[in-house]
Amino acid sequence: MSIRLYDTETRTVRDFLPLEPGKASIYLCGATVQSAPHIGHLRSGLNFDILRRWLNYRGYDVTFVRNVTDIDDKILAKSAEAGQHWWAHAATYETAFRQGYETLGCLPPTIEPRATGHVPEMIELMATLIERGHAYAVDGDVYFDVRSWPSYGELSGQKLDNMQAAGDSVGDSRKRDPRDFALWKATKPDEPADASWATPWGRGRPGWHLECSAMAGKYLGDTFDIHGGGLDLTFPHHENEIAQSKAAGRGFARYWMHNGWVTMAGEKMSKSLGNTVLVSEMARRWRPVELRYYLGAAHYRSAIEYSPDALDEAATAWGRVDNALARAKELVGDDVPDAPVPNDFAMAMDDDLAVPAALAVLHRTVRSINNRVDAWTNTDDDEQGLIDDLAELAAMIDVLGLNMPSAVAGESAALTETVDHLVRLALQQRQAARERKDYPASDAIRDSLAAAGVSVEDTAAGPRWKLKEH
Repeated sequence: MSIRLYDTETRTVRDFLPLEPGKASIYLCGATVQSAPHIGHLRSGLNFDILRRWLNYRGYDVTFVRNVTDIDDKILAKSAEAGQHWWAHAATYETAFRQGYETLGCLPPTIEPRATGHVPEMIELMATLIERGHAYAVDGDVYFDVRSWPSYGELSGQKLDNMQAAGDSVGDSRKRDPRDFALWKATKPDEPADASWATPWGRGRPGWHLECSAMAGKYLGDTFDIHGGGLDLTFPHHENEIAQSKAAGRGFARYWMHNGWVTMAGEKMSKSLGNTVLVSEMARRWRPVELRYYLGAAHYRSAIEYSPDALDEAATAWGRVDNALARAKELVGDDVPDAPVPNDFAMAMDDDLAVPAALAVLHRTVRSINNRVDAWTNTDDDEQGLIDDLAELAAMIDVLGLNMPSAVAGESAALTETVDHLVRLALQQRQAARERKDYPASDAIRDSLAAAGVSVEDTAAGPRWKLKEH
């Protein structure tokens, strides 16, 4: 079965047929680095990380571009409020976003271009559009003429005559049509002098939509395979990208993929609504692997309703996986052979990344592992069956990016190692008490550990500990 992906532009699930056999090119709209990331921001990065991992598993050489928008109206406004240089403000939150992606176990992009580093490519694109009659300059601003492009609105399924005016059209009578969007914005007297660049039409800075077309073309060519982003970017951002890119004679993206929102009380998570949950705050309560499991467990096109209870359920579900891994490895060791994922898992992932169905296969394997451990008789058949299940589970975990250190929530690996050392000392004392038949002392040590949030399980291979679930 070939990989099939839902394409927003055609509104159908299509076979993935890449531009070049054996290769896949992806452009993902990344962060506008105005403030700290919340889980709604990072869900997109995580969903497309899973896509990238699956394409890799299926043998594709993937080039993954995720951009950084480091200049725009909000960055200038927020940096001024904070009394910072705009570029310093942007750099601070670019680092915060990168740390957020790393916290969730996302692979680093092949290329991570910044908008400010690609002004020459933007100027070239604007010049082409003006020459072809699809853009025009007015007082240093450059606008895309939407009526010059008859296909405008096809991605989002809208008709031009039913669209509202562009957000920057209020009070601007210089546009040919109020729905024309800005490719380039002339510098304003109250903006920092270094927040502008020279162009044939005057000094200014790029419009948001122009940036992505220029950067995608620079690194992936005029035509590439997949363009991704959040559902909220479909219009106007992606609609405008298509129009300006194709009007310039580029094929642009062959597939359009959009992930659903993270919502809170039914509303899209958004800083403007004040209903955000920062990744840095969540990582103090839940382990990174639990956060990844939570954000990746739903189908990428569906909405996720945020609640602490839902995250606790995800943590419990991952705890069952973690527990099965630990139980099995105590019997057969850590040296797990490579194995393909089960066929049912592969079929689910090939079917538009149906992660919920894939996780059902994963948890079926977890139950099989637990049943084998419970019935363990230490025969060759027992060992081989457990190793086979463990290898398949490891392969599925790897594809989903869940092969992350199971660190204590909000703490470093070094501290986790320290906690492990201290707990093992206590368990050695408990074992010594049991060997001398001092059962009250043994029970007291176990009770003390339980009071500290450490659960102890006695197994055939010796005592095993874990932190109690939330």
